[in-house]
Amino acid sequence: MARKYQLGVTRKAANVVVTALLERGIPVNGRTGYLLTTRGRKSGVDRTTPVNVLEVGGDRWLVSPYGQVGWVHNLRADATARLRRGRTRETWSVEEADAAAAGPVLRAYVRKIPVTAPFFDAKLSDPAEAFAAEADRHPVFRLARSRG
Repeated sequence: MARKYQLGVTRKAANVVVTALLERGIPVNGRTGYLLTTRGRKSGVDRTTPVNVLEVGGDRWLVSPYGQVGWVHNLRADATARLRRGRTRETWSVEEADAAAAGPVLRAYVRKIPVTAPFFDAKLSDPAEAFAAEADRHPVFRLARSRG
């Protein structure tokens, strides 16, 4: 049974450290770490959180390994993702992937960032179809078009 994500004291502290590093342009998790800013779906206030952007099949993807978190809801309400690392800033339109497209991306994500594996029922050795079965619990978004 997959673990349920809870934003506790340790994770909050880690996010503060990772955010500070990314703001200074220092890579985290290789070159996959970015700060994602979305517009709050209810408040309209910008919300920023550290995320990993993964390249699979020639596309760039945002994965929510911890499930239906705030930034997922915000992207569903406003499909604009602003990514930042140091001085590099990108704005993208996003498209949520269906289960068939999400499966290989989720599998690649867990392989690239194995610390997220406990939050999945599928195991590293499982085929993409096993990860596709979890796509409703781990939303995946394709970075579709750069907005400059």
